[in-house]
Amino acid sequence: MRTLLIVNPNATSTTAATRDLLAHALESRTQLTVAHTQHRGHAAELAQWAATNEMDLIVVHGGDGTVNETINGFLPLPQIDDGQAWKPRLGVIPGGSANVFARSLGIKPDPVAATNQLIDLMSLEKDRRIGLGLADDRWFTFSSGVGLDADVCEAIDESRAKGHAATPVRYVTTTVRQFFRARRTEPSVTVHIPGQEPVRGVYYAFVTNTTPWTYLDSTPVHTNPGTTFETGLGVFAMRTMGVASTLLITRQLLAAEGNPQARSLFRDDDVPSVRIEADTPIGLQIDGDFIGRRNVVDFTAVPQVLDVVAPQPDVTRHN
Repeated sequence: MRTLLIVNPNATSTTAATRDLLAHALESRTQLTVAHTQHRGHAAELAQWAATNEMDLIVVHGGDGTVNETINGFLPLPQIDDGQAWKPRLGVIPGGSANVFARSLGIKPDPVAATNQLIDLMSLEKDRRIGLGLADDRWFTFSSGVGLDADVCEAIDESRAKGHAATPVRYVTTTVRQFFRARRTEPSVTVHIPGQEPVRGVYYAFVTNTTPWTYLDSTPVHTNPGTTFETGLGVFAMRTMGVASTLLITRQLLAAEGNPQARSLFRDDDVPSVRIEADTPIGLQIDGDFIGRRNVVDFTAVPQVLDVVAPQPDVTRHN
């Protein structure tokens, strides 16, 4: 078996020791090539090279952004997939700050433990096939969104560029600051779901491919608890920026089973597609990375499109 190990040396929790351990473990079982990312988009270039050369497995040691780049590098879009493209399996060893995708799959958050888990799962030769989401022409693994969370991601990216780590405390303080800034504006978003009436007057919306939506340190945050890698997409759209209502929803999001409900909240945990329109260009984030501003974004669920070396679904529910 031929394997490409993609390492993001700049990811928050990636270390040389873990990289060497992972490389040693893979070398004893596969024909291994190791590559380090050197710039934004490099993981996609490396993944495309691996697919072109028909490598069997791509293992990513990095954060959610590196995983997202990798998938977008080798996985063809549905509209151009003729079934002939070579599609490597994917393995993930957490190396970022949140590692939402890996943890949602039931992959252990500690990189050393995750390495041992990966090797054990590889020996079983029984991958997990999962669905992904599309935001226009870009794959996302666990979450996309417009408005508040995109603004937070943009601010975090700017902070990282200045050398500040993306810690849970920084995410919380940035979210609070962006919330009070956003609540001064009028709602401009409309959510369209096939077969349903449009949801108007929305301030911000999340579109998820699994649960949890994210983690606050070790605490999972569930926006759409019924959404999994095996279902359609989850939609979470807020029609208020009131402080009292937001605190109520926040408390529900952080609850053990996380089942948020409120009159000001529109939620659907299993939709095949959704279109989000905004009166003025609004921020878009995909898997935690700020993408830019759009007036319209089309989200689509694509079932059973990716083979991942990960535990089966019953092991990961609300992990």
